Amino acid sequence: MAQKPVEISLTCGSWQEAQKITDALLEQRLVACVEQLEIRSKNWWQGTIEDSQEIKLIMRTVAANYDRIEQVVTKLHSYETFVLEMLPIERLNKAAETWLYETLGTDTVK
Repeated sequence: MAQKPVEISLTCGSWQEAQKITDALLEQRLVACVEQLEIRSKNWWQGTIEDSQEIKLIMRTVAANYDRIEQVVTKLHSYETFVLEMLPIERLNKAAETWLYETLGTDTVK
């Protein structure tokens, strides 16, 4: 079955947590790559505005892997409520697309 490439993002509370999640997803070949970025986040949480340092993971994979990724993140993530967000990749250069599908062992999109 042909699969569309997607980008999935997630924030983590520490480098250690980000690395644990990254390693688990890569080892299970649920994602082809993960970019790890140090960010500052401000958001509402339980009635107050939180200001925190976080690690943002930007992952490239295929849409069919989302549910399995969510299962792994649920087991490993420390947040009571994390945001795992999937966005479609509308276009991808051919070499990157080939690499993504070969890395994940999935069919290409025609």
